[in-house]
Amino acid sequence: QVQLVESGGGLVQPGDSLRVSCAASGSIFMIYTMGWYRQAPGKQRELVAAITRGGSTNYKDSVKGRFTISRDNAKNTVYLLMNSLKAEDTAVYYCNADIRRFSGSTSRDYWGQGTQVTVSS
Repeated sequence: QVQLVESGGGLVQPGDSLRVSCAASGSIFMIYTMGWYRQAPGKQRELVAAITRGGSTNYKDSVKGRFTISRDNAKNTVYLLMNSLKAEDTAVYYCNADIRRFSGSTSRDYWGQGTQVTVSS
């Protein structure tokens, strides 16, 4: 079994900062790319940011310069620091990870349960 557990969401005001975290646990041999997606009401889920095991990152254009993704491989954890938050950042944020459970197996995607981020005055 593998679990991804997010934490750190909440209600903030425009311009505030927030950090969300996602910890992977269970039978894990290797974690490759980890990422954050978000889904606003009535919209499709979209990639916000991703980070490879070696630390290469990519971001959705609208969050570049405001959001920073990072990871701690020793803790199987990925973080998303969100600065200068805007109302349009309001969404459920989901953690995603490409995980190989055993040395002889192939990797597959796992998802967290989501954490709500609401930006409102």
